[in-house]
Amino acid sequence: MVEIKVLDANRLDTAANMLKAIAHPMRIAILKHLEGGKKLTVTEIHELLGIEQSTTSHHLGILRDKGVLCSKREGKNTYYYLKYEILSQIVDCLETCTCE
Repeated sequence: MVEIKVLDANRLDTAANMLKAIAHPMRIAILKHLEGGKKLTVTEIHELLGIEQSTTSHHLGILRDKGVLCSKREGKNTYYYLKYEILSQIVDCLETCTCE
């Protein structure tokens, strides 16, 4: 007998919102820079990406609000990191799928 798995609508909604948050070139780049357990500040990320710090903060806020990133304050700095390291596999999959 085949077991049918019931899909939880709330979990599906959360997953869809996380994917929507990731679905932007700069946000994918942010995730790429945070792979491997790295923790970076807004300043470090904006320097790596070569975009305005305010734009970087905006993207980080979206990723954090949708449960993709976490942040931790240490002194004057706030460090951002992947909430779930396994999310980096999504970026890896996208890189594989877009290679020609």
